[in-house]
Amino acid sequence: MAQRADPLAFYERAVHDPVTEVDFLQGVFRQLRRRQPKSYREDFSGAASSACEWVRRGPQRVAIGVDIEPAVHEWGRRHCLAQLSPAARRRVKLVNADVLEVRTRTVDIISALNFSYWIFRERGQMLRYFRNVWSGLGREGIFVLDAFGGHDAFRVMRERTKHRDFTYVWDQASYHPVTGHMVCHIHFQFPDGSRLDKAFSYEWRLWTLPEIREILAEAGFSRVTVHWEGDDGKGGGNGEFAPTTEGEPDAAWIAYIVAEK
Repeated sequence: MAQRADPLAFYERAVHDPVTEVDFLQGVFRQLRRRQPKSYREDFSGAASSACEWVRRGPQRVAIGVDIEPAVHEWGRRHCLAQLSPAARRRVKLVNADVLEVRTRTVDIISALNFSYWIFRERGQMLRYFRNVWSGLGREGIFVLDAFGGHDAFRVMRERTKHRDFTYVWDQASYHPVTGHMVCHIHFQFPDGSRLDKAFSYEWRLWTLPEIREILAEAGFSRVTVHWEGDDGKGGGNGEFAPTTEGEPDAAWIAYIVAEK
C-alpha cells in the first residue's frame, strides 16, 4: 500500500481542511469589515485546495495560490482545480514564486496556514515576509496565520491519528532550545504493515505568540488578535475559535492569528 500511495493525496486527507479554513477566513473578515470578502491569496498554497474552496463559494470570488514548488501546483491543477467548473477554474491563479518576493494584485485576505511560515527561522526573514504580505493587502485587508504551542510542542514525541485506511503520524523529531529550531516529519502507516516514512519533513523555528505579534506590529499591521480554540470537554479542541488576550496553559494548543492592515 505504501508503494502505491500518493503522499499529497494522503496529506490533503490527514492535514488539510479547506472547508473549515475558508469558514474561518470569511467569518472573521465579515465580523471585522461588515462586508463579504471577495479576493483571497493562499501563501504556501501547496495544491491550492483552500483557494479552490474559496472560489466555489460565489461567482464574484477570485483566489491566488502562491507556492515555490512547481510540482505541487501541477498536482493541484490535476486534482483540485480539475474538480471546479470551467468558470470557477478561471478565477484561480497559481503563481510559482517565493512568498518573500511575490507581487500580486491586492486582496482582501492573505493566509499562511499549517504553520508553513515557520520555515523563516530568523527574525529578519519573518519581518520581510510580513511586510510583503502587508503590501499585498487592500486597504481593509487582513492576514490570517495559525500557530501551535504548549509544553508538548517543545518535546520530542510522536502522535498517531487513525483514519479508515491509514494512520497519520506527526513526528516531532528534534528541538533545540537555544535556537528554537525544530525538525518534524509526517509518516503514513497502512493496514498491510507497510509505511511511508518521512513523506514530508519540515525544518522550522518554534515561534511563540508574543514574538509573532510583535513582528506583525513592526511590519505595519494596526491590530493583531489571537483566536483561541475552545475545549471539547474531553481534553481536546472543539474547532471553535474566539478572540482572547490570555489563552490557557494547555499541554497542546492551536490558535489563529488575525492581523489587520
